[in-house]
Amino acid sequence: MPEPRSPVEPRIPPSAVDSHLPAPRLLAFGLQHVLIMYTGCVSVPLVFGAAVGLDADTTAMLICADLLISGLITLVQSLGLGKAVGVRLPVVCGGSFAALSPMILIAGQYGMPAVYGSMLVGGLIGIPLAWAFARLLRFFPALVTGSVLTVVGLSLIGVAGGLIVGQDPTSDSFGAPANLGLAAVVMLVAIALLCLGRNLWRQLGVLIALLVGTVISLPLGLYDLGSLARTAWFGVPEPFHFGAPQFPLTAVVAMSIVMIVVFAESTASMLALGEITGKPVNRANLARGLTGDSLSGIVGAVFNSFVDTVYTNNVGAVATTRVHSRYVTAVSGGILIVLGLMPKLGALVSGLPQPVVGGVGLIMFSVVAVVGIDTLRKVDLSDSINMTIAAASVGVGLLPTLVPGMFARFPDSAQIILGSGITLTAIVAFALNLLLNHTRLGANARRAFSTAASPEPTPL
Repeated sequence: MPEPRSPVEPRIPPSAVDSHLPAPRLLAFGLQHVLIMYTGCVSVPLVFGAAVGLDADTTAMLICADLLISGLITLVQSLGLGKAVGVRLPVVCGGSFAALSPMILIAGQYGMPAVYGSMLVGGLIGIPLAWAFARLLRFFPALVTGSVLTVVGLSLIGVAGGLIVGQDPTSDSFGAPANLGLAAVVMLVAIALLCLGRNLWRQLGVLIALLVGTVISLPLGLYDLGSLARTAWFGVPEPFHFGAPQFPLTAVVAMSIVMIVVFAESTASMLALGEITGKPVNRANLARGLTGDSLSGIVGAVFNSFVDTVYTNNVGAVATTRVHSRYVTAVSGGILIVLGLMPKLGALVSGLPQPVVGGVGLIMFSVVAVVGIDTLRKVDLSDSINMTIAAASVGVGLLPTLVPGMFARFPDSAQIILGSGITLTAIVAFALNLLLNHTRLGANARRAFSTAASPEPTPL
């Protein structure tokens, strides 16, 4: 009797990545991706603006710039730019949280021109680094990518929970039954459509759940549209708004390290998309995708934006809906560009109630974790070395999420790497896999274990 097919294994042919869908479906699926990533995307400029003391108008400009560059890079990654840039998978990109801490530190020490000058140089340095990084692809087997994806999904569950219950435990609205109930309704609608819906209903399950939650939130007063009236209809971010870029050496080194961290995040997501869509990512595809990250640093520096990475919550959306066409995310890129140029529309989307976004986010982030676990199923975990590598990688990677601030006493440069559980998992899994599966040390250990496990023949 054949084994039942895993629910996260690709059920459609690899050619689906390049398939064209009818325009109404492209628009609906593309909008669904935008709604899924929007909160995370605008959070980056919001946190940065508050940390460096920017006024509301300047922070709004950063949000528009972030949406504009995210849309541009999403478009490039989905469709490709010649033979040099773009992974050509259903990729949605947005500002990376990995860059926030160093950018805040650089702004405090050197000023805003140094922030974008160092980002510009970091993006330029990242282009040759992307092709060098891609040469390491064979050292990212299912053991490494599965561990990283599992940690990505599990660590993001806390983000979804924060959106549902609130971020401030002292607030009166923290854990409010109305918020919890709204999130529960959204989850139930999404689960019902994803499990019981057919064809288009199932594929649009996340979007429908978002819309249902938004409608319910209106009489509850949870849909905040207060900023809509004072937001302009049209605006283009001013290049180098903060002045001519500056290039302090320490800042340039920090942003170059950030590019490597972003590469590690994007590599895991791109390899996951290869698993989900059935279109494996080879070295050249990975290099072109990472070059897209570098391009975001260059263009983002000019328009006062941020370094982009592949958003894992949208990877979860691809796995959940099983809509694999890269033209869907290309439409998402177009929508993001429009939102970046039309701040009023951006304000309309940004007002979505957090419990609604958190409800669907909880499902999608969990799907990412399940994809990671399913990827690890392809590894021989009866092998004690493989089991130990996976266990150590997942355990170490979850520490920054479960024990916030554990690296607070380390130098700021070290916190760039140690503060990200995703990066820690990638480093530990990569290093242990390299040491124990690609050197004589691991081979000798397996040989010794095999010899010890084999009983000696009983003498006659």
